[in-house]
Amino acid sequence: MSEQVVKGMETPARRSFRSSWWRSHGRLDKVLSGRNNSFGLLRLLLASSVVYAHAYPIGYNLEDPLWKITGGQTDVGKLAVVGFFVLSGFMITSSGRRLGIGRYAWHRCLRIFPGLWMCLVVTAFVVAPIMFLHQHGDLNGFWNNSDGPIQYIHGMYNTSIGTGWDISGVMKLADHRGTNYNNSFDGALWSLKYELLCYIVVGILAAGGALRRAPRTVLLMTAALWATMVMNLLNAKSLRGGSGEPSTYIEIPVIGNLDTHYIIYLGFAFMLGASFQLYRHRFPVNDALGVLSAVVLLATFHFGMFNVIGYPAFAYLLMWLGVRLPRWLHWVGRKHDYSYGVYIYGFVVEQFLCLYGANHWGVHRYFAVSLAVTLAVAILSWHLVESQAMKLKDMRSPVDRWRARRAVPPSEAPSEDGPLADESVYSGNRA
Repeated sequence: MSEQVVKGMETPARRSFRSSWWRSHGRLDKVLSGRNNSFGLLRLLLASSVVYAHAYPIGYNLEDPLWKITGGQTDVGKLAVVGFFVLSGFMITSSGRRLGIGRYAWHRCLRIFPGLWMCLVVTAFVVAPIMFLHQHGDLNGFWNNSDGPIQYIHGMYNTSIGTGWDISGVMKLADHRGTNYNNSFDGALWSLKYELLCYIVVGILAAGGALRRAPRTVLLMTAALWATMVMNLLNAKSLRGGSGEPSTYIEIPVIGNLDTHYIIYLGFAFMLGASFQLYRHRFPVNDALGVLSAVVLLATFHFGMFNVIGYPAFAYLLMWLGVRLPRWLHWVGRKHDYSYGVYIYGFVVEQFLCLYGANHWGVHRYFAVSLAVTLAVAILSWHLVESQAMKLKDMRSPVDRWRARRAVPPSEAPSEDGPLADESVYSGNRA
């Protein structure tokens, strides 16, 4: 056999490898089935990344390393938040399509507020008094301060962060003494009101039937946000520079003031996830595209245009990792989702440990101890609060209860302790 023929031949194994590498593994809706995915792991890693990113400004008054690498385009914390919004858009849109508007709103409230409220209570009535006592030697002036624990909870309970981020001047004094370098008790909570806004948008789209009958509406919204980001990039000083749009705020009832910058950029990330959900039958799951998305993301870190090109690449990378990571990792977060607890408690834990000098151990040890303590608190939060609240999801929501009373004559309406009007629609048998 001639050397030319030998060189031209391809073994079955090599041909199989090459075809499997470039061939799609199927569309996203076929590959993604039930809970056989790694989205729980990804969410936990993203939450842990936020804890890592916050260790630098809290303990050392520094930006995390990614900020310098990307030329100020992003840092590890902001990248993780973008990832959270992509995954939330994917999952929440599925909930919006599947559930009625009342039950959708009920589920969202149960998932976000009980854990948040307990975090605020623990911060205001446990952590803050201990830190105040450490600073002053007594609690005189803590409870009746103009920015005391009650005011803190009142300003934060609906994610609006309406009265500031400190409690009785604890963090201000810590910053003044040089023990801590951030004036916020729980700065990580800033993004919750933007996520809540996205939930409301999905609810409106679901109520109007757009998620089921007009999914292109979401694509148009995504395209409009992306076009706005392109225009902002054109006004920036460089491709690696920040966006060029002026920072403005709008007042939204209940939620409070929101920065239009984050409405656009986090809204775009959320809508990318929503688009993946609504068009999952169109998106291919391909290893080559997954690797390419990672390469493109890294390229934007160096050359710029992270917001415009890096966001979509990161979104596809997360989808790809969610279905292509090894199956033995799928168990993470399947039954117990600790990611939310890690996210909302991490900042508080880091501030507490920093006051007692944990940052003197070096950033990596400080982060490791902070993450370990945060994870322990997150486990308690899930088992004692979050999962218990989620057990109520099959009860009638306040909206559903109101609708039921309007649909049934008062004389025939079920009592508060009676059976539900339609047990084929609602799971459970008690209101």
